[in-house]
Amino acid sequence: MKKDFQSWHSEKSDIHENKERPFFHEREIWFVSLGVNVGFEEDGKGKEFLRPILVLRKFNNESFWGIPVTKRIKSGKYYFTFNLVGRGQNNLILSQLRMMDSKRMQYKIGVIEAEEFNMIKQKLKLLFA
Repeated sequence: MKKDFQSWHSEKSDIHENKERPFFHEREIWFVSLGVNVGFEEDGKGKEFLRPILVLRKFNNESFWGIPVTKRIKSGKYYFTFNLVGRGQNNLILSQLRMMDSKRMQYKIGVIEAEEFNMIKQKLKLLFA
């Protein structure tokens, strides 16, 4: 599949130059301009290259660790299945955890339950052990 890197570079430049950083918290799920990425890394979709992302750890107002969300349900140690109110069943792709700048954030779509959030953190600890 051919990827449109040129369009993403234009969008990324605009985000870097013009986007304001939103106020956000851990446990929130946001649509984030993730872009077009290399190989098996998760890509964003549409004109703004958006993908839902769980805010795992907020470091400051500028950066956070995020985990991509997908509707494709898979099982195994690299996935976590959860329900998001109004959006049904979703999966986190734990292996795609990465640091992101908050300028990429477009709009919030929900908040994951505190109990599930703690389960996610425990599952990630097992991956790093």
